[in-house]
Amino acid sequence: MPVRDWTRVDDGIFHDFHLAWISELRRALNGGLLPPDYYALAEQIVGGIGPDVLTLQASKANGNGTPSGDVGSALSVAVAPPQVQVVLRAEVDDYVLRRRTLVIRHRSNHRIVALIELLSPGNKASRHAFRSFLDKVGAALAHRIHLLLIDLHPPTPRGPRGLPSAVWEQLTGNVWGPVADKPLSLAAYPAGPVATAYVQPLAVGDVLPDMPLFLTAEEYVNVPLERTYLGAYEGVPRFYRDVLEG
Repeated sequence: MPVRDWTRVDDGIFHDFHLAWISELRRALNGGLLPPDYYALAEQIVGGIGPDVLTLQASKANGNGTPSGDVGSALSVAVAPPQVQVVLRAEVDDYVLRRRTLVIRHRSNHRIVALIELLSPGNKASRHAFRSFLDKVGAALAHRIHLLLIDLHPPTPRGPRGLPSAVWEQLTGNVWGPVADKPLSLAAYPAGPVATAYVQPLAVGDVLPDMPLFLTAEEYVNVPLERTYLGAYEGVPRFYRDVLEG
């Protein structure tokens, strides 16, 4: 299904869809996509980025900060690089990532491995909201939490070049220009010593590709965004589907 133009409906309609899509993503991840030692929960992080799908790990990390459990069905970046349009890499001083820190912990003390964030219009509603979001993206990566950011809303004056460009500038200080005529974006960020972004620019009308969700800095699973988007969209009331579909 092509990506719809969510600016045609009120923010509350997207919020309802947002919650349904999180549920579909959680179902897919826990339904066999994740290796056995991992699980996903939909949860609001108080003071954090949320609401998100949280990919958590029950076992403790080993000495080098990577999961001690077997990654199992995850793909290796070296063997099967993620199929995206843009790959960005840059050496970055660890101090840059740690300038603003936020310790995010799950109440059960299971270590957070990764976050999937579906941006809402509220994340871009003000300069403070957008800056807070970027700060928490940097803080999550500084604490070795991998990210998958899904942004189906057009840029605003707070980030006129789009979310991946704003995040990249936050992480590295470098400016990256967006792809022409592709104002929406999907972007995966493995947390590691080298700043890396796997970016897929999108436009309204495009079909959503699978995107990598990193479990370690080098291993990932592919998240079926198109299938889960469709499952969530089926629950949108017919009146609003007619508006979205023009």
